[in-house]
Amino acid sequence: MSLYLLGGFLLLLFGILFCFMGLSFLSEEYVLFLDWEFLSLNGSSFMMTFLFDWMSLLFVGCVFIISSLVIYYSESYMMNDQDSVRFYFLVLLFVMSMMMMIISPNLMSILIGWDGLGLVSYCLVIFFQNYKSYSAGMLTILTNRIGDVAILISIAWMLNFGSWHYIFYMNVWEYWGFYLVILIVLAGFTKSAQIPFSSWLPAAMAAPTPVSSLVHSSTLVTAGVYLLIRFSKLFINLDCSFMLLLSMMTMFMAGLGASFEFDLKKIIALSTLSQLGLMMSILFIGFPTLSFFHLLTHAFFKALLFLCAGLMIHCMSDSQDIRHMGSVVNHLPFTCACFCISNMSLCGLPFMSGFYSKDLIIEMMMTSYFNSFVFIIFFVSVGLTVSYSTRLVYFCLSFNMSSYVCQSYYEDKIMMKSMILLTLLAIFGGSILSWLIFSDPVLVVFPLFLKIMPLVFVFSGGWVGYELCYFDYSSYMYSLRFYLVSFFSGSMWFMPFFSTFLMYGWVLPLSRSLVGLMDNGWGEYMISCSPLIYSSLLSKIVTFYHMNNVSVFMGVFIFILIISFI
Repeated sequence: MSLYLLGGFLLLLFGILFCFMGLSFLSEEYVLFLDWEFLSLNGSSFMMTFLFDWMSLLFVGCVFIISSLVIYYSESYMMNDQDSVRFYFLVLLFVMSMMMMIISPNLMSILIGWDGLGLVSYCLVIFFQNYKSYSAGMLTILTNRIGDVAILISIAWMLNFGSWHYIFYMNVWEYWGFYLVILIVLAGFTKSAQIPFSSWLPAAMAAPTPVSSLVHSSTLVTAGVYLLIRFSKLFINLDCSFMLLLSMMTMFMAGLGASFEFDLKKIIALSTLSQLGLMMSILFIGFPTLSFFHLLTHAFFKALLFLCAGLMIHCMSDSQDIRHMGSVVNHLPFTCACFCISNMSLCGLPFMSGFYSKDLIIEMMMTSYFNSFVFIIFFVSVGLTVSYSTRLVYFCLSFNMSSYVCQSYYEDKIMMKSMILLTLLAIFGGSILSWLIFSDPVLVVFPLFLKIMPLVFVFSGGWVGYELCYFDYSSYMYSLRFYLVSFFSGSMWFMPFFSTFLMYGWVLPLSRSLVGLMDNGWGEYMISCSPLIYSSLLSKIVTFYHMNNVSVFMGVFIFILIISFI
């Protein structure tokens, strides 16, 4: 048995076990708080603390199930790679870091998992060692370092409480608690790639596709949302309108950008960004359990979407351009069926997994007391999701035969088996979870036009996406006539330029001049070298005295005699 099959089987076993434990904890309202004293020294106890409640156990179970299927899929995907063993252990380390972050009620131990996620994600993004991967990896890790620093400062700030167990202080509010919330929100925004830190998420697509499936469904990018869900009880003391605006703008910007993109993996990455904006928005409106519910359902269909895309890219000689993928449905029927199911679940088509969470989120948004701007952005973003999904399905599956016609299309059995369980979860996962998490029925009454409005936007978004596929840009030249608008919409509102060129364009000349002035100039002589010069002079005097002590004594004696005679 290979390493991949063994690891996948064990993770699947533990994932199912954790899920059932989480559901039993949920039904019994049971929470397990575990202190493990691993060292006692001179009366001081060093303890690691774990929190097992329904939320952490369900999330760990889902992460393990998805990771097991991704590792099983990688058995075939990374078969011909010479570094496949290193890849396997990196993915395993990634999953363990995520688990460490989920079950920690302590900011210190959260930092271990948080930093582990950032470091291992960097190693996975630069796995294919070329210049583009290296640039994407640097952008990823440097953006995530901002969030790491925010966690470090919040650890220092929590000394005001007397303990780093944040779970004890969720119902405590002091005037300086505002700064703690701001730091935690900053950390969550960097890890979950909200505006203005969005540019690293599509760049992280340089990693192998199984890693993208894991990162964008249930691990790295969802860590920020999960952290904010844990701290959500503190948000009721604050006005979260500004954070809500940023997360809504992220959702809208990602949907708009995906409609202009032709790279398959980047379209799915922007789709992830849009869903993260949706989770953050409903969290700041005041429904953390709903945000967690959508986090789980999104993990199922997004992992499936990436696995299907990975097989398509594999068959297209590693080309990711959707304009090269004509009539794939004739050659990869099972993969394309799973691809369509995950896309429909993403769009929120009725009775699929995504419908239960998205419909509930939009209904709760309609019951909250926010203005029409929030209302419009939410519905337009839902329509944009369906629009780019329809465009993706059209270009990949049913477009005319493209230039990449002579390919060896082959549906691998290992890859297909890993898709089956995710397909079932993408169909039934939402309904099962909604029955279990929201066990008490809540009646929400709407007028008919409000009740059917999400469905209207879903179907109208699909129609717009279909029309855009047939829209002949070359004859009307709309994209050239409104070039600035199309370029602005398709380039994530210039955020990659702000994150890269504008940053190092000013910073590097400044740092070079500072190096010339300080490290290589008077600063080095005055600050670095002066202690050395002083100590070396003293040592020379002492050495001279030590080596010539008789002659020195005689010289001093003669000098004193001469002085006394004079």
